[in-house]
Amino acid sequence: MNNELKESLAQATNGLIYMSETDAAIEPFEGGPAEAATAENLLAQIGAAGDSPVGERGFEEIFARLTRVYDGGGEEQATRAGRFAELKTLMEANLTDLKVFKIGRVNVDIYMVGIDGEGNLSGVKTHAVET
Repeated sequence: MNNELKESLAQATNGLIYMSETDAAIEPFEGGPAEAATAENLLAQIGAAGDSPVGERGFEEIFARLTRVYDGGGEEQATRAGRFAELKTLMEANLTDLKVFKIGRVNVDIYMVGIDGEGNLSGVKTHAVET
């Protein structure tokens, strides 16, 4: 990942929280060379077991929920939705083959990744509790 993208992702995710049964920070993820954003490539790059439970979600589907402003959600929720919209735009402008992978059950690591201009798996990561 080039320094400009790295800095942009760091700024976009600074203080951004992923809400689930636990609230978790969203952080930049810098992987290594990959021809495609696949579960196999991601698992290998993060050192997870090949038989780890992985679910793939659509990038648009995940961000539709994260960027939606809810009636009665308040100013904080609207601000967070706006920041997720900015993150989505940044990722779409700098990454191809965008995907979301959820690794694990209940305690889930979430990677929103694509391929950057240098051919590396890059994006953001967070954690959620899903019961």
